[in-house]
Amino acid sequence: MGPGLFWNFPSKTSCTVPQSLLQTMLLSRMAGMKDQQFTEEKPLLPESRGQETEMENCDTFVATGDWKEHDIETPYGMLHVVIRGAPKGNKPAILTYHDVGLNHKLCFNTFFHNEDMQEITKHFVVCHVDAPGQHIGAPQMPQGYQYPTMDQLAGMLPSVVQHFGFKSIVGIGVGAGAYILAKFALIFPDLVEGLVLLNIDPNGKGWIDWAATKLSGFTSALPDTVLAHLFSQEELMNNTEIVQTYRQQINNTVNQFNLQLFWNMYNSRRDLEMNRSGSVLNAKTLRCPAMLVVGDNAPAEEGVVECNSKLDPTNTTFLKMADSGGMPQITQPGKLTEAFKYFLQGMGYIAYVKDRRMSGGPVPSASMTRLVRSRTASLTSAGSVDGSRNRACTNSDSSEGVGQVSHTMEVSC
Repeated sequence: MGPGLFWNFPSKTSCTVPQSLLQTMLLSRMAGMKDQQFTEEKPLLPESRGQETEMENCDTFVATGDWKEHDIETPYGMLHVVIRGAPKGNKPAILTYHDVGLNHKLCFNTFFHNEDMQEITKHFVVCHVDAPGQHIGAPQMPQGYQYPTMDQLAGMLPSVVQHFGFKSIVGIGVGAGAYILAKFALIFPDLVEGLVLLNIDPNGKGWIDWAATKLSGFTSALPDTVLAHLFSQEELMNNTEIVQTYRQQINNTVNQFNLQLFWNMYNSRRDLEMNRSGSVLNAKTLRCPAMLVVGDNAPAEEGVVECNSKLDPTNTTFLKMADSGGMPQITQPGKLTEAFKYFLQGMGYIAYVKDRRMSGGPVPSASMTRLVRSRTASLTSAGSVDGSRNRACTNSDSSEGVGQVSHTMEVSC
């Protein structure tokens, strides 16, 4: 079986996929390179330019990287932002947006403190955005305050981009933050080079869901309602340590009045107006590469699958992470970092990064040895449209065949 051949396995079938093949599957999707073979021994970038990559040449412009806090005025109110580094050339900034019930610290600290992640971020300016009133120590909003809509929250981000002089961003969003970043990319596509969207639900709530949310609000405390949004049922039932930790943090570090406003607005969201090209007249979808991520049995799984069906399968990867629950960036930061490295490589921004776990100096970035177990199910973007029809496609000159390739990766520890 040739190294360029993709295949589908039945649901719930586990097999071992060669490392080089899995690497090729992910990178060829991200970079849109249908004919190029990749190997681990060379930088995962085209060499036709005949020059060293920017990553190998550039100085590390964030040595220790002190974080600086800013309050930025936008058309819809003030926005709290924490930033490290400064823009360098045309390289995009990494911009994050957290989920409901969290802030940038609760949502992303574990992920960004991962050693391998720091090997990436020291080469980029990193910008964490806190939704209005959600950051630690935020004053309570006044009575009668009208919280920005989800569209308006997306409309606040151009002020951040302009304030810091970013040319563009690579967004990492979770839950509500993923929805906001996707909305931002739909409205301002030229400002977004790529998106990593965890637990995104592109659908607005129907009347039944809205009523259920209201009823839950009457019968459950707000932190418990939010926890059911963040974590899988298994995690909640087992009352895991991480659930207990976040219950305490949500209670003690996030202003409950402000949180209720954000929660209400998120549950009042409308459908993201995007559809795969050709599915409806004048279809509009994300133009940038996207990686959709969801944990196994997470509350958002159905929504992420729905979002996958609305995106272009040629530049979208759907990553389903096993043993990660509802918050993959917290429970499996190393695996997510691995995938993020490959995402940036596919965009042409990383060739080599230093692997702290090895003493032999710089090595090819993000070896996929820990992502060897891949189970492909019927949740792929191709399957969302064409049903369960099997798709076997070689890395050939047939652009039609390659364009239909889509896969789901379930990552096991």
